[in-house]
Amino acid sequence: MIARLRGTLTEFGADHAVIDVNGVGYLVSASTRTLSGLGAIGDEVVLHTEMLVGEDFIRLVGFASAEERDWFRLLVSVQGVGARVALAILSALSADEVHRAVASGDHAMIARAQGVGPKLAQRIVNELKDKAGSVALGPAGTAAPAPAGGKAQDAISALANLGFRPAEAAAAVAKAEAELGPEATLDALVRLALKKAAK
Repeated sequence: MIARLRGTLTEFGADHAVIDVNGVGYLVSASTRTLSGLGAIGDEVVLHTEMLVGEDFIRLVGFASAEERDWFRLLVSVQGVGARVALAILSALSADEVHRAVASGDHAMIARAQGVGPKLAQRIVNELKDKAGSVALGPAGTAAPAPAGGKAQDAISALANLGFRPAEAAAAVAKAEAELGPEATLDALVRLALKKAAK
């Protein structure tokens, strides 16, 4: 199993890159977000990888972060989502945005990805909602992004400390924030999020 590659970027196309590691060139499929962040030909790059093995193929998929790779694994676990669709979602949305969309049940956000219709987007959200908390985001391993300064993140932490799962806490805070607006105090955000989570 190849979990990570460190080497020289020798070429890349619309959906792949070739990384030279000690004279061996690895062709790695990747999202457009990952590819756009690799740098220039000749640069040293590091990619987290997932090895896909089928009856008639072996394929490496590369990711800019472990979080992106974790979301890829979750996405392909959904019926009807293959590697190509998962990469299309991760091209359209960052790992943080996928987490936010799944945690808050925003299937329209997932449907922005090429090749993802409303029904498939709904299935992705439904199947992954309870698993969203298993993917750590950000350098501090936070459970969800903090769109409104640190208040949303603090509110999520408060709910998590009260025993709510990270996915539940993130979804409840997202709903509360949408209702109260960005100027809401932390206290008001936590109170309303608690009501939303308790329903």
